[in-house]
Amino acid sequence: MTQLELVKSLQEPNDTKIVLLVADGLGGLPVEPGGRTELETANTPHLDQAARDGVCGLSIPVLPGITPGSGPGHLALFGYDPLDYQIGRGILEALGIGFPIGPKDVAARDNFCTVDEQGRITDRRAGRPSTERCAEMVNKLRQIRIPSVEIFVEPVREHRFVLVLRGEGLGDEVNDTDPQQEGKPPLPALGRPGSERTAGIVNQFVARAAEILRDHAPTNMLTLRGFSRHPGIPTLQEVYGVKPVALAVYPMYKGLARLVGMDVVDGLQTLDEQLAALEQAWNKYDFFFLHYKYTDSTGEDGNFQAKVKAIEALDTAIPRIRARKPDVLIVTGDHSTPSKLRSHSWHPVPTLLVADTCRPDHVNSFGESACLQGGLGLFQAKHLMLLALAHARRLGKFGA
Repeated sequence: MTQLELVKSLQEPNDTKIVLLVADGLGGLPVEPGGRTELETANTPHLDQAARDGVCGLSIPVLPGITPGSGPGHLALFGYDPLDYQIGRGILEALGIGFPIGPKDVAARDNFCTVDEQGRITDRRAGRPSTERCAEMVNKLRQIRIPSVEIFVEPVREHRFVLVLRGEGLGDEVNDTDPQQEGKPPLPALGRPGSERTAGIVNQFVARAAEILRDHAPTNMLTLRGFSRHPGIPTLQEVYGVKPVALAVYPMYKGLARLVGMDVVDGLQTLDEQLAALEQAWNKYDFFFLHYKYTDSTGEDGNFQAKVKAIEALDTAIPRIRARKPDVLIVTGDHSTPSKLRSHSWHPVPTLLVADTCRPDHVNSFGESACLQGGLGLFQAKHLMLLALAHARRLGKFGA
């Protein structure tokens, strides 16, 4: 019996409410040995109070030492083993913007980037252009035609857009063309057996795109990653018996939510709007996924102080969430993004859980070192939903 099958068999109806607040890339590192992380540096009186009221720990998104992408990190938080459900970034971006993915479609998440005269990448995110600039460049790419395949190009946000290929004989086992570092040119697409045709089409698309974008720096080239099809995955309603809603700004996280059967509130742009949407939706749902991006983007930019400020801004939202009196409040991240590394990392993620049914520990502040001493200990993130449901009194007894 799998974990999902077990949980489904133990469902107990209840009107309790669960809030899962995910601060993307929450975990960090000290800049200097013996120093404090971004979370430990930030002034977070409300998160610290929540830590005192609840129980804390550190979660491992996938396995010790494995650096997760946002997809695996979130799937684990939703209770799905990311090793069993490997979801490509492309399908998440496409679902996130509401693109109608079909059974013959292969989607890829794309970045506009900047290249020099030798074709080497000088900025992997093209200086984070405006979404309006992204839409303008996408519109230019829509003129590309390749025989025997339909091509859809859709803007997402800032430097990100989606490419969807529709046709016969397409596979999704194609490598990322992003070399993941500057100073190198984009990689050619190579397809494993069954995906060679897809790779050939991608290379044709990229070659034509390079011609179209050549004179439009900083958005003068592109990279692609996360080639994928729509997977079959059981929904949160089926497995957990909850009615879930997602309150997210960025399309990818809306895609993750739609993938697991959540309703999605569209049009949200700020944390204040997300909190207002939480209040408006409170009586309609019993599971609330609230996503906060800026702890991740500041970490990826290598800006320690900006990440501290992003954490402090999130802290101001905690009283408004707790004013709704959720039966279970969880604050965590999908992975760590230390500004010292300017990237996702393998480090366990600070996690707190507040509920009337929890067994409080002796943690007095919300930070990496303190959470290591907490009652939740060091645990796999895929078990967090079990803890949420148990503390919300939504799981029955296993066995006689």
